[in-house]
Amino acid sequence: MLKISFDRGDWILVCDGARALILENVGDEKFPNLRTREAIEEPHERTRLQGADAPGRVHASVGAARSAVEQTDWKGQAEIAFLEALLERLEHEPAPIPRLHVVAPPKALGVLRQAYGHRVKSVLGAEIAKDLTGMPVHEIERMLTGGAPGTG
Repeated sequence: MLKISFDRGDWILVCDGARALILENVGDEKFPNLRTREAIEEPHERTRLQGADAPGRVHASVGAARSAVEQTDWKGQAEIAFLEALLERLEHEPAPIPRLHVVAPPKALGVLRQAYGHRVKSVLGAEIAKDLTGMPVHEIERMLTGGAPGTG
């Protein structure tokens, strides 16, 4: 469990490459109460289901040797595009964001860090490398606050 402190109005982005929850603390620092502002889901099919052909092969420039070429990771590319679009959405969010905390698996967090825009960087709080997208909001709250008394 983690022990993170959220001020009233702080936003928490919990995401991976296909799902995102934008939560807001409607409680206070002592007794946080996370509420869902928005839930976004964009399932991606596996690469093998998207590809139409087997991976290619290339001929060596000299001799008769051939090598396989790795198949394009369509699912991985779709997940990166989803995360980048999510941050772009936050960059242009009309509502004020007092502080944004990000919770994502390490790989997704790496993509997000490269895509942070000026607005997101200016309000960025904690970054947590954990995948909590499969949990209900009250469990996410309990994990992030260390199960403090008075939390959901």
